[in-house]
Amino acid sequence: MCVIETSPVIETRRLLLRAPAPRDVSAIAQLANDEAITRNTLRMPYPYGHREAEAFVTDVAAQNPAKANTFLIEHEDLGPVGVIGLFEDADLAPEIGYWIGRPFWGRGFATEALEGALVWAGKRWRRRALMSGHFADNPASGRVLEKAGFLYTGEVRRQFSKARGAPVDTRRMVWLA
Repeated sequence: MCVIETSPVIETRRLLLRAPAPRDVSAIAQLANDEAITRNTLRMPYPYGHREAEAFVTDVAAQNPAKANTFLIEHEDLGPVGVIGLFEDADLAPEIGYWIGRPFWGRGFATEALEGALVWAGKRWRRRALMSGHFADNPASGRVLEKAGFLYTGEVRRQFSKARGAPVDTRRMVWLA
C-alpha cells in the first residue's frame, strides 16, 4: 500500500491557507518585493524577485512536515495576500511568522490567518505552545499577535534581518494552547 502525504489546508471565514505552488510564484514575488514587508522579517531579502519566490516555493515543498509547515494565505476573492509559517528552531517551542502584502494591510487578514494556524497547530500538529516575535519598531505586528492570544515574555533579542542587513531588537512572545 502506498500512502501519499498531502499538504495541510486550513480554511477560515475568508481565507484558505495552503501550500504555495509554482503558479503562485509571480504573486508572491509581486507582494514580497516591498521593503516595508521584507524589513519586518528575519529571512527575506530586499529586493525580492521572481528567483527568490521560486526558491521559496521549492524550499517549502521540501519541508519536513513534522518540523515545519508554510502556507500561502489566499483570500477567496483577492487571491494570494501573504504567507504564514510554523517551524522548529532553537527555541523550546516552534515559532510562527507571517507577512501580509501591503495592499491588504488593515483588513484583519493577518489576525484571521494566525488564528486559523493556531487552531491547526493545536489540533493537527499537536503543539501546545508556539513562539513568535516582532521587531520593536513594528508594533502593528505585536498587536496582531496579541489579538491572537500571544503574551509578551519580557525577552528582547537582537536578531539579524536579512533585508535590513543588521540586527534588530525583537520582542519575544508566546502562545499557550
